[in-house]
Amino acid sequence: MTILERPLTDALLLQPDVFKDQRGTFIETYKERQFQELASGVAFVQDNESTSLKGALRGLHFQAPPHAQTKLIRVVHGKILDVIVDCRPQSPTYGQHFAVELSAENHLQLLVPKGLAHGFLTLSETATVNYKVDDYYHPECDAGIAYNDPDLGISWPFENYIISEKDRALPRLKDLKNPF
Repeated sequence: MTILERPLTDALLLQPDVFKDQRGTFIETYKERQFQELASGVAFVQDNESTSLKGALRGLHFQAPPHAQTKLIRVVHGKILDVIVDCRPQSPTYGQHFAVELSAENHLQLLVPKGLAHGFLTLSETATVNYKVDDYYHPECDAGIAYNDPDLGISWPFENYIISEKDRALPRLKDLKNPF
C-alpha cells in the first residue's frame, strides 16, 4: 500500500497493491501490520457497507467524542465523489475540504481520521462503498455538517441529489457546536 497524498491533516489517500494477470486482479485491501506503519494506533472494529443510486448524496457525517471514528473508505462497485472536511478547530487544515473520485476501477482508499466529516455523491448508476471504523456507532454521537455549506466551497458535480431529510437539516460548520 502506498500513500499517494496527505490531503488534510492526518488524512491519507492510499493506493493498495493491485496484482493483475490473465484471470483478473487480486488486491490486499487491508493488512494490519502494514496499515499500522501508515496510521499507527488505529484498530478497526467493524466493517460497514452501503449501496447507493446515482445522485445519492450521503453526508457530511462524523461521530462526536467520546465515540469519534476513524474510517477507511473504499468502493467495491461503481464510482463516487468522496469528500472530507476538517472539523477540528485546532487543526492547521480546519474548514478545508478534499474531494477525490473513488471507484472499483481505481482501487483508491481514503483514510478519514477522527474529527473529519465524510460524505459522498454516487456518480455511477449504483455504487457500493465499504468502510472500516475504529469505534462502534453510537446514535447520541451522530453528527454532521451541511453538504452545501457555502463557506466550504465544495463543488458537487451536478444537482438534484437524493438526500435524506436528516442530512438536509445539518448545520453549517460555523454553527457547529464543535466537540473536537
